[in-house]
Amino acid sequence: MTIRYKLMLAFGSVVGVVLLAIGLAIYLLSEANARFDNYLTGINARALTAAQVRAAVDQRAIAARNLVLITRPEEIAGEQRIAQQSHQEATEALRRLAELGRDPEASEQARRFIDDIVAIETLYAPVALNIVDLAVRGQREEAIRKMNEECRPLLARLIQATDGYARFTAERADQRVAAARQSYERQRALLIAVCVAAIALAITAGLLIERNLRRDLGAEPVEMRNLVSTVAAGDLSAALAVREGDQRSVLATIARMQQGLRGIVATVREEAREVSLASEQIAGGNAELASRTESQASSLEQTAAAMEQFGATVRKNADNAGRADELARQAHTVAMNGGEVVGQVVQTMQGINQSSRKISEIIGVIDGIAFQTNILALNAAVEAARAGEQGRGFAVVASEVRSLAGRSAEAAKEIKSLITSSVAQITQGTQLAETAGQTMDLMVSSIREVTAVVEEIANASKEQSIGVTQVSEAIVFMDRVTQDNAAMVEEMSVSARGLHEKAQTLVRTVASFRLPSDQAVAAASAPRLSTTYAGPSALQEPPVLRRLAA
Repeated sequence: MTIRYKLMLAFGSVVGVVLLAIGLAIYLLSEANARFDNYLTGINARALTAAQVRAAVDQRAIAARNLVLITRPEEIAGEQRIAQQSHQEATEALRRLAELGRDPEASEQARRFIDDIVAIETLYAPVALNIVDLAVRGQREEAIRKMNEECRPLLARLIQATDGYARFTAERADQRVAAARQSYERQRALLIAVCVAAIALAITAGLLIERNLRRDLGAEPVEMRNLVSTVAAGDLSAALAVREGDQRSVLATIARMQQGLRGIVATVREEAREVSLASEQIAGGNAELASRTESQASSLEQTAAAMEQFGATVRKNADNAGRADELARQAHTVAMNGGEVVGQVVQTMQGINQSSRKISEIIGVIDGIAFQTNILALNAAVEAARAGEQGRGFAVVASEVRSLAGRSAEAAKEIKSLITSSVAQITQGTQLAETAGQTMDLMVSSIREVTAVVEEIANASKEQSIGVTQVSEAIVFMDRVTQDNAAMVEEMSVSARGLHEKAQTLVRTVASFRLPSDQAVAAASAPRLSTTYAGPSALQEPPVLRRLAA
């Protein structure tokens, strides 16, 4: 359990008890306040209202008596107003008393008293008002008789009822006061007990926290601060007084830390000496490696220059092959276009041939129509001859029609002859165009093969150029890497010298820690090692590097 949790638990418990006491006090005060409010709105309110009823009834009775005794009109009017006002006050107070009597908090005996008062006043009020009315009208004897026979007995009963209720409320008030006093004493005792418990809990928590802190720390905080300051100053030779069996306190942990630091400092001292030796050997090896790297970089520069010349030649060949491939592609395109044009000519000639044949057929139809027209004209001439004089005009028309039919037949024959000659020529032209198309197809096929061969040559030249470029780039990259390695080796050489200086500084720094063994043996400075490089065969892996590799 942490100290923070212990403190929070202890103070939280104390705060919880204090809050409990505060809550209890608030609850008890609210309960007492509720009882007081109940008394004010219950018993006390009913008692005051009953007293108001009694006072108003007494005032009304006095006014009625005065009306019987006085004779002056102005006094009679004044007493009449007093009697009426007192009657209204009594009626209002009686109504409030009846409502208070219906309160659930009212006791059964209080309800009986209130019911008696209400019942008596209900009987007494008309009698009192009748007496006032008789006295105002001057019937004093009748008023006195009613006062003696009816009013006084009812008034006596009302006085007895109100006095009884007053005594009852006084007794109830005394009981409430006694109960409140007893409740106060109990509540005070309870609050005192809670406060005492809170104080006891706080004292117990403080003692437990103090005990736990001493057990967890193992010593006083001042002693702990001095010990930690000693360790922080580098003095690891101080002896710590840890109690027997103490393994969990802060002091025991510091003691274990001190032992661990002693071992770490001793190990770091030894490792610092070995790092110093290794840094000297690394510096010598880096110097030799830098010389060899510079020689290798010079050779790579010469190789890169030769590859650059060879790459220029290969790129020129690749450019020529690409130009030849481009020309072959253009020739192939021209041949393809020529083949397409010849194909279109063949298709056009075939269309013309078909159209000529259709025209020849149409001319044949026209020739047939002319022949039939000639026959019809001949028949018409015969019929006109038979008709004699009446058919002469018709015979002339038939002769003209026959003449036209003959000329149409001759023209159709001439056109047919010309069309036949044109069809023969078109057929011959179509055959020649087909032959030219076949020749163009053979030419296109040959050019396609030539284009494929030239394309293969161009692709091979491109691949060769790419390969030479990649080899040249690789050599350039190797040259750049070699130069970077040379620069890196130089930097490593500088870093190795810096590492050697840091190792010497580390040795001196670690020597500032004081160990128990330093009290018997004087701290010796780290030996200076030779920095002469004996060649690669003289390099030996120091023990620290062997341990790191393992």
